[in-house]
Amino acid sequence: MLKAVTGTLLAALALAVQAQVTYWDDGTTPFVVSPDAVVERMLYLAQPKAGERLVDLGSGDGRIVIEAARRYGARGLGVENDPQLVDLARENAKRAGVEALARFEVQDLFETDLRGVSVVTLYLLPEVNLKLSPRFISQLKPGARIVSHDYDLGPWPFDEMIELALAEKMVGPLGHSRIFLWVVPADARGRWISDLPELGGRWQFDIRQSYQILDVDSRAGASRMVVRGARMRGEEIRLAVTGLVGGKGYNTLFAGKVVDGRIEGTVRVSDGEQYQTIPWKAIRTP
Repeated sequence: MLKAVTGTLLAALALAVQAQVTYWDDGTTPFVVSPDAVVERMLYLAQPKAGERLVDLGSGDGRIVIEAARRYGARGLGVENDPQLVDLARENAKRAGVEALARFEVQDLFETDLRGVSVVTLYLLPEVNLKLSPRFISQLKPGARIVSHDYDLGPWPFDEMIELALAEKMVGPLGHSRIFLWVVPADARGRWISDLPELGGRWQFDIRQSYQILDVDSRAGASRMVVRGARMRGEEIRLAVTGLVGGKGYNTLFAGKVVDGRIEGTVRVSDGEQYQTIPWKAIRTP
């Protein structure tokens, strides 16, 4: 019995290895078809909008670009190094009736221009993701979404992750898929000054940033405040701050958008009895 089980396991492992070898193309990036359930969840996390530009790096048979065009009206480019797969993707787009929105090119993914792109999707090897990560930071605008199947971006923490059980998954993590989302953050680093006459006058925020992770010190006048929570998602910044202003305790939630060295938004203020919302503007000092 043990011998039979061992033989079965070896046969299964051999099939798995054979499946991976079958889909290997240039020794750098394997072509593996993403199951429809994975494509659906990837696009669910990315939330492409009609007219937005989507780029799929390593587009294979084109299914992500085609589904984004068919379901969301997004304009997509699939980048692939195998001409036969590009031809197949073009035929699939034509059959789906989205060839006007879905374009496919034989192209080096490391040379693909991502400026102006709103969504990037990828199913690549971990080391390839790491090499691409600096291009995402330098070329994508704040608020752009990156969605990866199975593999993360190393030191860049993900914003969201979905895990799916997939019995048919025989490449990568067997039996399940993970789908990661990153939202490219705005640059909020530096010292920010706000004038809030309704809330003690001059406020100061000193922000240190690593990707979307913020470390914030805050003062209201001469009082040091406690920053209990800080969040950066695209251009949107939120700071939960507590402390004494003019000898009175306040809980505040600052929420705004970081654009061109300015933050504009609102502050929700509570003294434990009453709430009010006031405008918030902050300027980054040189």
